[in-house]
Amino acid sequence: MLIDSHCHLDRIDLTPYDGHFKNFVLAAQEQQIDSMLCISIDLESYPAMYRLVEPFENIPVTVGVHPNVQECHDPSVEELVTLGKDSKVIGIGETGLDYFRSEGDLEWQHQRFRHHIRAAKLLDKPLIVHTREARDDTIRILQEEGAAEVGGVIHCFTEDWAMAEKALALNFYISFSGIVTFKNARQVQEAAQKVPADRFLVETDSPYLAPVPFRGKPNYPLYVHHVAKFMAQLRNTSVQQIAEQSSRNFQTLFYNRKGRV
Repeated sequence: MLIDSHCHLDRIDLTPYDGHFKNFVLAAQEQQIDSMLCISIDLESYPAMYRLVEPFENIPVTVGVHPNVQECHDPSVEELVTLGKDSKVIGIGETGLDYFRSEGDLEWQHQRFRHHIRAAKLLDKPLIVHTREARDDTIRILQEEGAAEVGGVIHCFTEDWAMAEKALALNFYISFSGIVTFKNARQVQEAAQKVPADRFLVETDSPYLAPVPFRGKPNYPLYVHHVAKFMAQLRNTSVQQIAEQSSRNFQTLFYNRKGRV
């Protein structure tokens, strides 16, 4: 069984499933996708996202606002805590920093990131962190805000092993998406080989970033199998071992909070 640790189920194309979300969920179960973590991008679409997945116990959610979203409500720490108290919410985010898509004075990104970290600490729920071309500030803010107290995951990892080591030292897990299967993703592949067995996750980030051989096409949680297969090749192990280990790691991070710093 596999767990897709990061996907946006309210944004996938349901055309192959006759437009019915339940058909998609059944297809995922038939492909031995044990669980899918549905990630929040903004609070405007959050209620509809929540209603979509609420009937399914194997689809938990997170709450948060993506660092690239600008025309939106920017939640306070208190608002995030209120929403995050829901038992279906198992993490805070996705949050973080992105200097690739946003320009100018990005202090607003920094403040939003800090609000999410503070809310996660009050809730004792892990952070889902997005970082792109902002590695130094991402690590610095995580350190300044004491994010190691709750830990979390650097999702869709695109950095190098040096960045991964710093994140691991802060009690974070490293999650690998379809990007790890790309030919030009050498530094990501190196990190995937070196990350400790008890500290990695697999994800799709669907409907974005489909793995090889579907690169450039709509992505689905079912394709997490291709990520796991590639990870198994990199780490010289079996797909079953990758599936079992990543599933254990997911459970440890999000449900068994005893291993925290």
